[in-house]
Amino acid sequence: MKFSCRPCQLGFAALAAVFLIVGLATLGAVMLTVSNTQQLTSAQDFQGSRAYWAAQGGLEWAIASVVASAPVAPAVSPAARCPGPDSTPPARLEGFALVVICTKQTYEEGGLDVNIFQFTSVASTPDQVAGSLGFIERSVSASIER
Repeated sequence: MKFSCRPCQLGFAALAAVFLIVGLATLGAVMLTVSNTQQLTSAQDFQGSRAYWAAQGGLEWAIASVVASAPVAPAVSPAARCPGPDSTPPARLEGFALVVICTKQTYEEGGLDVNIFQFTSVASTPDQVAGSLGFIERSVSASIER
């Protein structure tokens, strides 16, 4: 009587092929997820840089408004003022909502009034709320004495 091992090995190749396909599919899904995450992170980094420069532009606009409103001779009491509603920056700059806040504090030094201006410029995505996936916000601040 002759024994054959062929019936014992039937199905082993099919089982190995299933494990191989499942392993490759899992590896492909992980690579796709990593790729999508990397692309989203890169896009948000780029948008963050654009928001920073939009906020920087609003800050520079506010500083230029104060410098332009002050008299040239410092011996004259400086009448520099914060930018008002009549001279507001664009509400949107490069697709970002822009808010510029200026506060003025005056004190006397050596018989002259000295003004300290504090500026905060905030650029954010207008159609997103904080905590959502596409929300970007950058804020810059500066102070000047005039």
